[in-house]
Amino acid sequence: MAPRWRGGAQVLAVTLGILQCCGWLSGQTIRTSVGMMGRRPEQWPMSHERVKRGWVWNQFFVVEEYTGTEPLYVGKIHSDSDEGDGSIKYTISGEGAGTIFIIDQVTGDIHATERLDREEKTYYTLRAQARDRLTDAPLEPESEFVIKVQDINDSEPKFLEGPYIGSVAELSPIGTSVMKVMASDADDPTYGSSARIVYSVLEGERFFTVDRQTGVIRTAVADLDRETQDRYELVVKATDMAGQMGGLSGSTTVTIVITDVNDNPPRFPQKMYQFSVSEGAAVGTSIGRVIATDADMGENTDMSYLIKDEEGGELFRVSTDGDTQEAIITIKKPLDFENKRTHNVVVEAVNKHVDPRFVDLGSFRDQTIVRVSVSDVDEPPIFIPATGTIMEVQEDARLGALVGIVTAKDPDMDNVPIRFSIDRSTDQEQIFNIDPVTGAITLGKILDRETAGWHNITVTAVEA
Repeated sequence: MAPRWRGGAQVLAVTLGILQCCGWLSGQTIRTSVGMMGRRPEQWPMSHERVKRGWVWNQFFVVEEYTGTEPLYVGKIHSDSDEGDGSIKYTISGEGAGTIFIIDQVTGDIHATERLDREEKTYYTLRAQARDRLTDAPLEPESEFVIKVQDINDSEPKFLEGPYIGSVAELSPIGTSVMKVMASDADDPTYGSSARIVYSVLEGERFFTVDRQTGVIRTAVADLDRETQDRYELVVKATDMAGQMGGLSGSTTVTIVITDVNDNPPRFPQKMYQFSVSEGAAVGTSIGRVIATDADMGENTDMSYLIKDEEGGELFRVSTDGDTQEAIITIKKPLDFENKRTHNVVVEAVNKHVDPRFVDLGSFRDQTIVRVSVSDVDEPPIFIPATGTIMEVQEDARLGALVGIVTAKDPDMDNVPIRFSIDRSTDQEQIFNIDPVTGAITLGKILDRETAGWHNITVTAVEA
């Protein structure tokens, strides 16, 4: 308030009012007292209206974390009715009045006696009262005012949700978004740069970057290979003061898992497999299993098998074990040792889920040869012809006459001696005889066509 000079030739005109800042003095009206230029106060025009008076103060601030030994000056409340003669007594009430904040009742000076923390409480609402010191009568209506705690950069950024875990597919292009990290700062975001955060990568910057403003992590290379390294550990730092010198910082760990894509074809560990099976094995018998390996994982390792050569496809069948991803090779038709003793079967493995993005890496299939050796089974001799033989003989043929000759051979080996015999249950009267070496059948008794026109006998051939 500018001084009002008395007893001089002039009176300085003064306009007094509330300085309202930032909207904190809610509802306070401006009150003025106007002096007349060139006249003494007693010469001012008389008016029947009461001259309004009011409070005079600016916005109050107190810096947080003050560490001085003396109370910290906050500001002054003042009534424009105060003539400076000590007749007015100032008091305050409300939040922290008398404890955190004290007032000089004569001057209206307010001091803070305690160290304040803006992160705990941002402002205090109090009420001011001006009374006549002698009568204690109020001179002004009680008025509300605010003391705002002013921020300093005393809080470092913190990653409240860390540590983080994210993922990105291998072979992703440079700049692929992986995830977003976010740090918070308890300082005042509306004041200065104390809460302006920027991000940087402390460890792992060769493979990943972080956007300084948004905290979005992206790939920095295009050749991330899960089969070489399936996870990366990053350390991301957040710094306040927009990264300027003196800013506070905090860090967090980010684990990035590299997920699989189907970029590896199946491969047979061997170019040839050998199995043996008996020629007597039944259709559907499994002769063995082979497997192609795939460096991928999950469904990217799913594969199917097929037989590529025509002969192998006629005699053998291949299927896939859904649990082990093995190829199961089974017999499709009976095998014959005497006909062919070795079969070379071409088996091919094919990925089920081929990713078209990686077809230029090569064929996603591989082949191997399965050599099947057929082992011999000691088979009984076979008659030639294999079906029954009809022989004719005259009823007047003499004893010992040749009726016919049966022939048999060993299917396993040539020139193996064969022995023949007649099953006597089919020739109980022993009408016929057979030479065990030559297979010649002769008459053992005289025949009578009128008694029996046909005789059915069974001849057995065995290896000698």
